[in-house]
Amino acid sequence: MKILDRYILQKLLTTFLFVVFIIVAIIVVIDVTEKISEFTKPEVPLGRIFQYYADFIPWIANLISPITVFIATVFVTANMASHTEIISILSSGVSFKRMLVPYFGAALIIAIVSFYFNGWVIPEANKSRRSFEIEFIEGNFYFSKTDFHIQVSPTEYLYLQRYDNNRDLGHKFTMERIEGDSLKEKLSANQIEWNDSTKKWRLKRWQRRIILEKGEEVSFGAVMDSTLVILPKDFQSQHRLWETLTLPELTKKIDEITRRGLEGAKIYKVEKYFRYTMPFTVFVLVFIGVIVSSRKSRGGTGLQIAIGFIISFIFIIFVITSRGVAEGGIIPPIIAVWIPNVVFSIVGMFMYRYVPR
Repeated sequence: MKILDRYILQKLLTTFLFVVFIIVAIIVVIDVTEKISEFTKPEVPLGRIFQYYADFIPWIANLISPITVFIATVFVTANMASHTEIISILSSGVSFKRMLVPYFGAALIIAIVSFYFNGWVIPEANKSRRSFEIEFIEGNFYFSKTDFHIQVSPTEYLYLQRYDNNRDLGHKFTMERIEGDSLKEKLSANQIEWNDSTKKWRLKRWQRRIILEKGEEVSFGAVMDSTLVILPKDFQSQHRLWETLTLPELTKKIDEITRRGLEGAKIYKVEKYFRYTMPFTVFVLVFIGVIVSSRKSRGGTGLQIAIGFIISFIFIIFVITSRGVAEGGIIPPIIAVWIPNVVFSIVGMFMYRYVPR
């Protein structure tokens, strides 16, 4: 690594960390201001508040990392251009492509760290963060649906008149197995209750009908323990559940939903593919950031930084729109999440043609 590489790499990484620190500090202050009335309640432990922000800060820092690395790139490069350092580098025989090497080196470091945190570390922290929000800010979740129907597998259908998720108790339960247009089996019970010690459901006053080619078999009883395809977690809050799942857990969740023949897998697929696109996003934004700010401007670095913020804003709109389109099922998720990167890559290559080299 040459002196030039170390110089750019160090400046970019330190500026990136500084920008992240400033933006996260602002967001934390705003968040504390919004939640101060909840935090001052006597039932909220002070230690849980500190733990909440210990989980919140890495999550928000990683979330804004593509934009902060872009802003840092624009700031560093614009500052170098204003001091004619870019001109000196190019005049010394260093090509523009060669000058990009330390930028991409910094992007690689940030991308690897971000991918690891986004895939494994932050989801684990989000479990604690979401637990705090549900317990002290949003309030306990109550499963309020009645006459609840759900397809739990391609051939099995579940019905519950109502379910109490705080006691893990369901009323008027029915499970039907239907193959083609024919009912093959029906299991019903007045109540089902989760037994945490045996990890099974206890069916009370149950009846089972098995349809045969000739007639049917009927059995019944007072109590029966059974392993159904549902679990108590299926009746807990699913709000932003994908944020609390690691990459392996996301894959498992998608497979589970698909295997059961349910809807709702798209939002988990979008989250999974989005995490894989994040490293590439860092490279694209660093590339565009260098191009935007490498030319010395009469308006000074302020103008170039302002242009950087505008491009960041446009990119955010692209990401939000593409995620909404993917979650709506208009475009396959794997295609939709790549649209911002593809579009900005094309824009970057077009801009590259007009950069003085």
